[in-house]
Amino acid sequence: MPTLLIVSHQPSENTRALTQAVLRGARSPEIHGVEVRLLQPLDCGAPDVERADGLILGTTENFGYMSGALKDFFDRVYYPLQGRTVALPWSLFIRAGNDGQGARSSIERIVKGLRWKQVQEPLVCRGPWQDGWLADCEELGMTMAAGLEAGVF
Repeated sequence: MPTLLIVSHQPSENTRALTQAVLRGARSPEIHGVEVRLLQPLDCGAPDVERADGLILGTTENFGYMSGALKDFFDRVYYPLQGRTVALPWSLFIRAGNDGQGARSSIERIVKGLRWKQVQEPLVCRGPWQDGWLADCEELGMTMAAGLEAGVF
């Protein structure tokens, strides 16, 4: 059974809500053949990523960059994973107060070095809170899990 790992920094009620929506989508009743795991970046290591068949990253935009917790995650796993998780399907959601581009580009640069395979356009939830983001995040989680279940990623 494929495993979907969600690594999400959730320092606020809003980012917890977005993460829970991703989780809800990934665990949708229509999807039966995927194990879904949720870890905070500070609790996730290279062995967790190596056991995953797909990965969803979630972060806040902090000072035009990814969260410190997600950066710490990459600092700890980058070299141990290099060459070991090539083509790992991944996607991303960002809660951004500004435009989210700094967080997005920094993550994409790191992931490019790991040679992971981006399977969905990043979801950037920017500006004042919008309830519609919850449905977008649920769809992101469901799409990733369904793709893993169907073997298309």
